[in-house]
Amino acid sequence: MNSKQLLLRRLGLGALALALIGAVGYVSLRTGPLAPIKVTVSQPTEGSLSPAIFGIGTVEARRSWMIGPTVAGRVLSVKVDVGDVVQAGQLLAEMDPVDLDQRLAALDASLARAGSTQLSAQAQVRDAAARRALATANTQRNQDLARQNFISTGALDAKLQEQASADAALQSAQANLTGTGQDSTRLKAERAALVQQRGNVRLLAPANGVVTSRDAEAGSTVVAGQPVLRLIDPASLWVKLRVDQGRSNGLAPGLAGSIVLRSQPQTVMPGEVARIELLADSVTEERIAQVVFTQMPAHVSVGEMAEVTLQLPATAPALLLPNASIQRQQGQTGVWRLNGDSPEFAPVTLGVQSLSGQVQVLTGLVKDDRVVVYSEKALKPGARVKVVEALGAAGAKP
Repeated sequence: MNSKQLLLRRLGLGALALALIGAVGYVSLRTGPLAPIKVTVSQPTEGSLSPAIFGIGTVEARRSWMIGPTVAGRVLSVKVDVGDVVQAGQLLAEMDPVDLDQRLAALDASLARAGSTQLSAQAQVRDAAARRALATANTQRNQDLARQNFISTGALDAKLQEQASADAALQSAQANLTGTGQDSTRLKAERAALVQQRGNVRLLAPANGVVTSRDAEAGSTVVAGQPVLRLIDPASLWVKLRVDQGRSNGLAPGLAGSIVLRSQPQTVMPGEVARIELLADSVTEERIAQVVFTQMPAHVSVGEMAEVTLQLPATAPALLLPNASIQRQQGQTGVWRLNGDSPEFAPVTLGVQSLSGQVQVLTGLVKDDRVVVYSEKALKPGARVKVVEALGAAGAKP
């Protein structure tokens, strides 16, 4: 190979190397680590928001009852089943009375005996009163005779003693009569208490309702307070709503909203906040509210999940941005604003947010600012960026 051919070969290899270096540099600057960061941008728009509060809840009954005995015992019978509609005062179940009927019969006999004893005591009082009256009359006559010296002092003292004995006998008879009356009162109170216990073994419906649970069967032994049946008032259903504390601003009683049951996702039902509980859930960081149905729906189940949206009043006009553009840098809330083709972090003051992903910007921006919404990677001040229609798009935004 002569020197001319060697020179041409070296020139060819050099040109190829330059082409490869240029290609690598081009790829690095366009798609490699040195390439600009692709971003999507948006300009603030002026308008009003219709903010709302969204939460998940469960359908519960405002009025419910657990029907069970006041003392431990054995279930004698259960008269109703789950789903039955019952009326106030209806017999739902009955406990075994054991010996209550026999004890009532014994108390009735004791009351009859107490009545006889009281009649006897009354007769004794009348007899003692008659003896006292006779002794008083005899004492009066003997006192007159003693003044005329017809009888001795000893005879008068004997009559006075007879009168004192008659007085004591009358007091004893009266005390005995009072005691018999007290015994009768005690027996009547014991009988009333036993009648109350006898009535408690009959489990009655406290109000109109529907049976939701049958927790014990005939022959089962239950303790005091353990429910045999559970009732709810189907007209008192509401949604126990849980709302994120950070998004609960504006939550108040009387706030109107819409309810969507999990079983009826296509049906929107009107509702209203009836009550806000003072005790929030510190574990889940949620506030709890009760939302009533404006019109009670059909075929709703207690415990069913529901989605609730509460509408707040519209806000005053302000600049609006997508919520995705909001970032936090060094403890400050702001957005990445394009200064020419370079991003800079601009702190902003935010207002309310809407469920559609819009947020109010109260201060920190003007209407003509261009704000980064999405970026391929984290931005830094002065970073090289490329505005595109959407992340992954090849063409730049015109």
